[in-house]
Amino acid sequence: MKKKNRRPNQYTEVAASGQHIYISAHKARRVIDQIRGRSYEETLMILELMPYRACYAILKLVYSAAANANHNKGFNETSLIISKAEVNEGTTVKKLKPRARGRSYPIRRSTCHITIVLKDISVDEQLEIDKRKSYKLELRNL
Repeated sequence: MKKKNRRPNQYTEVAASGQHIYISAHKARRVIDQIRGRSYEETLMILELMPYRACYAILKLVYSAAANANHNKGFNETSLIISKAEVNEGTTVKKLKPRARGRSYPIRRSTCHITIVLKDISVDEQLEIDKRKSYKLELRNL
């Protein structure tokens, strides 16, 4: 079985990941499905207005990915879109809650790992233009 390529494209994509976040993966996926494929600015508006607890953790990750894009690659925030967003289940923290008569009940806190990949569409468009120019030059030389 072939592994999926999980690394972002080093020229056009920037990633941020958060691990061991105390939210169930199912509840985080409910929010992630709403923002996948949208622009950075639209994503911020959606996350600030949604009433779910998972929005805060995802909002921090989107901010972090945009800061990575700006600092590491020099991308402009207005030309970023969310190309990949995935939620995986993390470890389950197990505790015991003391109850009456010497009994105890287990408490299970599920965690998740969230990965957000931002893509700069202006760089992608520039690469397409460069490919077309080089292709036209090759045709002229023949």
